[in-house]
Amino acid sequence: MKLLIKNAKQLVQVVDKKQPFVCGDDMNNIAVIENGYMVVADGRIEFVGTASSFRAKYPEEMDFDIFDASDKIIMPGLVDCHTHPIWDGDRSKEMSMKLRGATYMEVHEMGGGIGFTVRHTHSASDEKLKALLKKRLDQMLSLGTTLAEIKTGYGLIEEEEIRQLRLMKEVCDEHDIDVVGTYLGAHSVPVGETADSATEKIVTSTIPKIKNLQEKGEILPSIMVDVFCEKGIFELEHSKRILQAGKDHGMLINFHGDELNYTKSGELAGELGARAMSHCEKVSPKGIEMMAKVHTSAVVLPTTSYMLRLEHAPARALISGGVPLAIATDHNAGQPTLSLPLTLHQACVFYKMSCEEALMSGTINAAWAIGKSETHGSLEEGKVADFLVLEAPCWESLIVQWGMDQFLPIKQVFKSGKCVRTK
Repeated sequence: MKLLIKNAKQLVQVVDKKQPFVCGDDMNNIAVIENGYMVVADGRIEFVGTASSFRAKYPEEMDFDIFDASDKIIMPGLVDCHTHPIWDGDRSKEMSMKLRGATYMEVHEMGGGIGFTVRHTHSASDEKLKALLKKRLDQMLSLGTTLAEIKTGYGLIEEEEIRQLRLMKEVCDEHDIDVVGTYLGAHSVPVGETADSATEKIVTSTIPKIKNLQEKGEILPSIMVDVFCEKGIFELEHSKRILQAGKDHGMLINFHGDELNYTKSGELAGELGARAMSHCEKVSPKGIEMMAKVHTSAVVLPTTSYMLRLEHAPARALISGGVPLAIATDHNAGQPTLSLPLTLHQACVFYKMSCEEALMSGTINAAWAIGKSETHGSLEEGKVADFLVLEAPCWESLIVQWGMDQFLPIKQVFKSGKCVRTK
């Protein structure tokens, strides 16, 4: 039986003209229907519109499962387009090091950072890593995220990276959240390797093996390629070679760039036609121009720059430059935030963004960044019926009342038209 959501105080579509992404001033134009109606059939949105248009399309005698959304807000499920949730090894002690002035690279050199997490993740059992991933996905779902990108990257060596991809599929096949996977073997140079030797192995061995595993259905069907393009880690030429190899094997490019240093990553994103580049703190005007030409999404990560005390990404310049801007939590072992509403709030404060721009960045533009805006990121006919039910005066409350689960106005989370979380 079809599900009818009726009488929504606000039905927030986000976009209503099938836009795959939104740029510039248009990011302030949120599509909202007052007293909105929506019909869901077989997990997809069959109809969305006003009460009068609903009555014109459907006969009065037609039988529905009815969800009365009077005094409630209906809005799309959030999309977290940059996360690193497969890891073991708590790094809370690093906070004190950072507060005393240690930089990201100094923490790494003192035995912390990615290397610490890699060692603990290698020694963790499959069951432990799966349990930790499931727990994190559960929390993301309760905080309104219904589609997420998940990176590897705490394996580094081939067998560990492939183990993470296999575990990712095992957990995600049984979880309500939809997931796009990302291979990040080039997150850091493995012990005993150089950037040159690690790059050679990734390009000639690991990426072809991942493609083969995809074709066999042993890992997720959607896998992107990532690299941490950074001075002293994987330099520009290493990064270009890895990303091009991934592209040649059918992967979308979604990589870390221009974070700690200007590395010409924005220019590289434009040259390779990357789908997304994350961080962007040091992106150049030329990089912004080249990203805009090929619609590369800039995935900005306010919680990470806050935790690392970095200068914030130039979000206003990216928006005015015509780049599709997306916002993500960057959940990772050193910065374990899972709340996208909190991150959207931070973006408004740190980047001087409007609530409308933030919502666009956490829905349709985030879906674009991971190749899913045809099916996710807005409430439009034909898309997957992922939506949140808010008990609040207006949709902006989700961003204003930031915090953890108990403080948010989210009362129900629907995935493919079925309620999967109720508070």
